[in-house]
Amino acid sequence: MLFLILGIVFFLGFFFDWIEITLIVLPVFSPIIELLDFGVHVDKHEIVFWFAILLAVNLQTSFLTPPFGFALFYLKAVAPPSIKIQAIYRGIIPFVMLQLIGLGLVLAFPELALWLPRVLLD
Repeated sequence: MLFLILGIVFFLGFFFDWIEITLIVLPVFSPIIELLDFGVHVDKHEIVFWFAILLAVNLQTSFLTPPFGFALFYLKAVAPPSIKIQAIYRGIIPFVMLQLIGLGLVLAFPELALWLPRVLLD
């Protein structure tokens, strides 16, 4: 269920800005996420924080990917005119891979993302 939700959010990131996605997705999916049980992987009271961080990293990744990667158009706007959009598309591949690795790390090791909320809430 978590991978399905993250896939939907990733797909929505192709077409919508982050405000629209969070206003649509969070009210719909947060109650579902709260009901999921991840066992000892994530504590029950920290699931929403973990999901919010996963969602943010997922959105950052989707904004870097074609067909409508908003961040790519921002880069094109500030790049010299000699830089083609195709070069920018090829150039973001390592960054998308790094984002996916980061998303995988946060999925596998929730403590990476939950350390700061634990410090601030305790």
